[in-house]
Amino acid sequence: MKIIITKDYEELSEKAFEIMKGVLATREAVLGLATGSTPLGLYRKMIEDHLQNGTSYRGMRAINLDEYVGLSPENEQSYRYFMRKNLFDSIDIDLANTYIENGLAPNAEEECLRYNALLARFPRDIQLLGIGANGHIAFNEPGTPFDSETHVVALTENTIEMNARFFKDKNEVPRRAFTMGIKNITDAKKVLILACGASKADAVYGLVKGKVTEDLPASILQQHKDCILIADREAAALIGG
Repeated sequence: MKIIITKDYEELSEKAFEIMKGVLATREAVLGLATGSTPLGLYRKMIEDHLQNGTSYRGMRAINLDEYVGLSPENEQSYRYFMRKNLFDSIDIDLANTYIENGLAPNAEEECLRYNALLARFPRDIQLLGIGANGHIAFNEPGTPFDSETHVVALTENTIEMNARFFKDKNEVPRRAFTMGIKNITDAKKVLILACGASKADAVYGLVKGKVTEDLPASILQQHKDCILIADREAAALIGG
């Protein structure tokens, strides 16, 4: 695992963009993308690069990690809406080439199978990740098997609390979500995981120096052949320089 420690979030976003830029040089790249606040700086830099330098996404595909069960793509809290607002609508990617689980799928099992087939059809050149304070990646909480594929999870109370800030009321937060499994994530050719803030320090320590265990899902990335961690100083406080 390659580790890059930055002084702040702005530098973290810049370093992340440098890595992403290398992948974008392949005009038919398949990008595994993530939601949440951590990748927003990277997405802003991707948009700036597109507008200023003409980097084109026309031949690329984007596949997202997860989506809430029960939310339509038009719902402002859906991850499809998030991606359009924060990236897709500001670059020239064909929306038909952007993929995310269907939160309104009538049959969850069939939807999971559909998404697994999609991931097999379009191997990702890079998978972007954040990391939860308990070491979760995507919605894969501690205890998720390392060989898991796309599945529906019941969100933990902690995850619901963390996501409540994006909703008007905690009771509006969906209780279930589709998520890529850990095997799906590690199947990507390159993994780029971002961590910022003191609340992530314990998880980052486990990711880098802890034992590989399903109790800390991100720890499996120690075994990935091309994983890059970018962490700001606060998140990296326990692993040293």
